[in-house]
Parts: sequence; C-alpha cells; structure tokens
Amino acid sequence: MDKKITRPNFEFFDVTADVGFRAYGQNLEEAFQNAALATFEVMTDTSQIKPTVKREIQLESEDEKALLYDWLSELLFLQDYEGLVFSLFTVHITQKGPVNFTIHAEVWGEEFNQATHEVRDEVKAVTFHLMEIEKENGCMVQVILDT
Repeated sequence: MDKKITRPNFEFFDVTADVGFRAYGQNLEEAFQNAALATFEVMTDTSQIKPTVKREIQLESEDEKALLYDWLSELLFLQDYEGLVFSLFTVHITQKGPVNFTIHAEVWGEEFNQATHEVRDEVKAVTFHLMEIEKENGCMVQVILDT
C-alpha cells in the first residue's frame, strides 16, 4: 500500500531582508496556486479574504520559471493597482511548442480593508534569485519576494 506524503501547501524560510517560500503541489499547477497563496499570506491573513471579486489572468512566458515570475508579478500588479487581495486560485498551464508556456487562471478575492484584514509586510516584487522548480514526488517551487 502506498503511503501518501503529506506536507504543508507552503513553508517560509529565512532570507536576509526578503521573504522566501517553498510551495508544493501534486503538479505544477497546484504548486503555482499555493505559491500565489503564500505570496498573499506574506501581506495578510488569507483565511480572512472573502472570494467576492473574480479576475481572469492569461500569460505566456518562455519557460516555467519565467511563467512563475510573471504569474506572481501579475498578482502583485492587481494588488497594487486595484487594491485587491486574493485567497482562491485555479491555474491551468499548457506548453505550446518547445519553449512557450501559457497560464490561464481565475483568482478570487476582495478589496483590501485595514478594518477587516491584518496588515503584514508589503511585497514590492518577485525575484529570480534562488528561484527553483522541482518535479520529483509532486512539484515544489521556491521563490524569494522583495519586501
């Protein structure tokens, strides 16, 4: 009988002056969803975000790392310019040709409100520094956020 390895959806690790995390999933799509959740968890308690506003995101990048960077950067753009925070994500990734990856995602959240949402750290940007994607026994993505 196979035993399923259970691990958290994401975990944080220490990085000087920034925030690093590893997000896990059974596949790349689930790991991207959990990376998005970890990103917003840096900013606020995501369990308090009601999924009342929906946004659709479609991006194309040259490889999986660039797609991860672009995905999280687009979420930060929506947070910065529309004042939205998100807690629910559905992600579909397809590969077009040898080097093009596309993400189609739906994200749900609400406008950030200091009266109801905990204020944590501001995330300024996603970085490529120490970014990793591993696909053994599921998938793990490692990201460092500039805070």
